[in-house]
Amino acid sequence: MSTGRFITFEGIEGVGKSTQLALLAVALEHAGREVIATREPGGTPLAERIRALVLHDRSEPVPVAGELLLMFAARAVHTENLIRPALARGAWVLCDRYTDATYAYQGGGRGVPDGELAPLASLAQRGLEPDLTLLLDAPVVSALARVRGRGAGADRIEGETAAFFERVRARYLERAGRAGARVKVIDATAPVEDVAVAVRRAVDALGAA
Repeated sequence: MSTGRFITFEGIEGVGKSTQLALLAVALEHAGREVIATREPGGTPLAERIRALVLHDRSEPVPVAGELLLMFAARAVHTENLIRPALARGAWVLCDRYTDATYAYQGGGRGVPDGELAPLASLAQRGLEPDLTLLLDAPVVSALARVRGRGAGADRIEGETAAFFERVRARYLERAGRAGARVKVIDATAPVEDVAVAVRRAVDALGAA
């Protein structure tokens, strides 16, 4: 049986994660891989219901601690019910966000200390780390312009201020600088085709496809 791989896509809103994940999924499928494309929060029926609570339920305010715990609850369900079984059978799992996002959004954006995030990450993941994280990076102004150009209503996080996303981006880049070879930073301001080439090169370095 072939070895499964776990690849995550990270970055602020508007950097093209979903587009690049879909392009990579097609390329890997053409190479004969089983590919599972998923996202966080979400990815399983239960985790998707948690996602709806976090991002779209505006019936009452969601405190920072509540948002954080719901994110990790969704991750625990997603990891155990989808990601681990897929990897065990040799599939390649491509995930739109994972724990780096929590450190960036709830840590950098909301101000939750890393010391409070780390134990929850350990509990939810039980040691599962991505083989490769592709951090698509772009200036906040240009990324948010793409989001607002879509014309769809913003969820609770998409509607945050530019200052919030500056903190998120800074934390992403800080983590990338400390993560070594696991995180590959890719210029998301380049044309879609050029970004896809950079993504594929990073994936090929895993001994892939």
